[in-house]
Amino acid sequence: MAEPKSPSTNSPLADPVAGLVVFLVALPLCLGVALASNAPPFAGVLAGVVGGILVGMLSGSHTSVSGPAAGLTAIVAAEIASLGSFQAFLLAVFLAGILQIGLGLIRAGSLSAFVPTGVIKGLLAAIGIILILKQIPHLFGHDPDPEGDMSFLQIDKETTFSELGLIVNDSHLGASVIGLFSLALLFTWDRIKALKYSLVPAPLVVVLLGMGLAMLFQNLGGYWLIGPSHLVAVPVSQNVGEFLNFLQLPDFSQLGNRAVYLAAITIAIVASLETLLNLEAVDKIDPRQRVSPASRELVAQGVGNMTCGLIGGLPVTSVIVRSSVNINAGARTKLAAIFHGVLLLACVMFFEEILNLIPLSCLAAILLHTGFKLASFTLAKQMWREGWNQFIPFLVTVVAIVLTDLLIGVIIGLLISIAFILHSNIRRPLRIFIEKHIGGEVTRLELASQVSFLNRAAIVEVLDSIPRGGHVLIDATTTDYIDPDILSLFREFHATTGPARGVEVSLRGFRERYHLEDQTQFIDYSSREMQHSLTPKQVLDILMDGHQRFRTGRRLTRDLARQLNATAAAQHPLAVVLSCMDSRAPAELIFDVGLGDIFVVRVAGNIVRRKVLGSIEYGTAVAGAKLVLVMGHTRCGAVGTAVRLWNSTDKLFEMTGCQHLDPIIQDIHPSVDLHTCENFHNESAEVQERIINEAAERNIRRMVALMPQESQTLAQLLRDGKIMIVGAMYDVVSGEVRILDPLPTPQPVSE
Repeated sequence: MAEPKSPSTNSPLADPVAGLVVFLVALPLCLGVALASNAPPFAGVLAGVVGGILVGMLSGSHTSVSGPAAGLTAIVAAEIASLGSFQAFLLAVFLAGILQIGLGLIRAGSLSAFVPTGVIKGLLAAIGIILILKQIPHLFGHDPDPEGDMSFLQIDKETTFSELGLIVNDSHLGASVIGLFSLALLFTWDRIKALKYSLVPAPLVVVLLGMGLAMLFQNLGGYWLIGPSHLVAVPVSQNVGEFLNFLQLPDFSQLGNRAVYLAAITIAIVASLETLLNLEAVDKIDPRQRVSPASRELVAQGVGNMTCGLIGGLPVTSVIVRSSVNINAGARTKLAAIFHGVLLLACVMFFEEILNLIPLSCLAAILLHTGFKLASFTLAKQMWREGWNQFIPFLVTVVAIVLTDLLIGVIIGLLISIAFILHSNIRRPLRIFIEKHIGGEVTRLELASQVSFLNRAAIVEVLDSIPRGGHVLIDATTTDYIDPDILSLFREFHATTGPARGVEVSLRGFRERYHLEDQTQFIDYSSREMQHSLTPKQVLDILMDGHQRFRTGRRLTRDLARQLNATAAAQHPLAVVLSCMDSRAPAELIFDVGLGDIFVVRVAGNIVRRKVLGSIEYGTAVAGAKLVLVMGHTRCGAVGTAVRLWNSTDKLFEMTGCQHLDPIIQDIHPSVDLHTCENFHNESAEVQERIINEAAERNIRRMVALMPQESQTLAQLLRDGKIMIVGAMYDVVSGEVRILDPLPTPQPVSE
């Protein structure tokens, strides 16, 4: 039974509630990113407002949340220091926005499609691990770094491992109780159905309870008292005018400064890459699996960064942490992201004092819970099951992001993925098949869809392994691109190297622009010389080899147009196949033969009558076929009808409406066992099928034995050893052909 959906995700309040939760998480992160970037705290909140409202409205994503990104902190801090002023940096942000709009207009968003799945999932897992590591100190009230920065090694700050070590000496009892209680509530919430599917999301309850406990602990005092350093800290403005004074304009006098343009290019490239990667990751965790237009997102981000540059905000990107919190809180549309931006704007204008009552430890619990969902053990097991070429890039991406930062980690993961792709292409530029054609064995080299110069060594090794006197078919039917170096190699081997080594070279499927025409030099159809050179036993072996290819899905590659031209003047079939007319038993497919290779006589029940014998006599005595194969099949309708009508008073015409079916059924009846049919209609379906199949086998053996008795021509050919007559059963369920032995004393049939 499908799990019911959470009412909160179907409620009209789902987006506002999710926006509220994201706002509560985003507020300290906006402040923290600004502090880590050596920028004014208000610049971080302002970027959150622009990312939520403006970018949210312009974006095509339903779940992505934009704002100041922790992955940009190192770049922002370095550029502010390099340019000498925050106003000059704002000019670079403004110009970066223009560049992003240009990237979006030229459809550069499609670059995200080239990021391997292992890297995307590694990004998600790494963000989860970093969330866990960075929020553990805050969970216990160790809050020297309230921003919860997403980079593992921070600028001018101690490492996360050092922060974790300081928890023992710098934990806070009250904050720890709130944090641990909040975390326990979040993990318990999803396990209680009544809570999980309630209208109120768990993060909102955690924040409200955290505020309540903080007020309670103020009355207790002592170690329980939660001071300002353990609470959210929002800049307080007394009026709208004071709030507007926080805005800053870019320094346009720096337009002649070359360093500004270099900074703008750096910010545009890094912000765009981070946005595209995060957007791809967010789409993967969206429960509705919607696809966000990447190029439109670049335009939206560009407009957002132009605005941030004009009013004093930090650069914005799509942010995975806030986006994942948004999804986990039940967001349905981008209204949640917009609402979170509205709340950020309202809170820094009117409700700063209320927000400053929220303990950082309960926000840390929300982020920890999100981190555990992103870095789940289930995800690691899934990547392990998908093989080394997926797991290694995933693992390397996780470790690299955790030890460095998001962008560098993703680049390292991409390089590892590219290495696996190159290794796969170098090792597997083609597939090798040994085909047994009528004219002998042919080594078919099936080229990959893309053949680059990296594949040259592997291709040379394969071509050098073709023995003298061998035959090779280079098949480019499914190939879209071949490197010029590889084309030169093929031309040289076809014209010079192959013939000098006594190797015949055939070509197939090369595009017209490659100037390598199709050329088949081996015999892939039955000719007079081939027919005369084969014995009946060899013909049977050829058919059974073809049947094996049919069962394994490795049918021979044939040039049907060439066969059509070759057989237009005359035919020289190797065998005559007497087959039932059943549509599930096409002899040409079952034995993987081409045009002109076999005669096929099809009649219901494989019965041997004069007209059928005349066709078989012509195929052997005149056309020169060496083998007569009578192929029946399981679940045969004609044999089943004969079994059901045995000792029945029902009239065949009345049952089927067929006027001329009686002679066929009468010819099959001698093969029906009277004893097994006495209680046929009372047997189970399984037993009835077995009885019919046994009758079909006896019918085939009987027809094989009848042929030389009814035809002096076939009897003479048998005595002279020029033909073989063999029976076979084809299983319509398994696709297997089984050779049968003939009955010793057949009974004649009447015309």
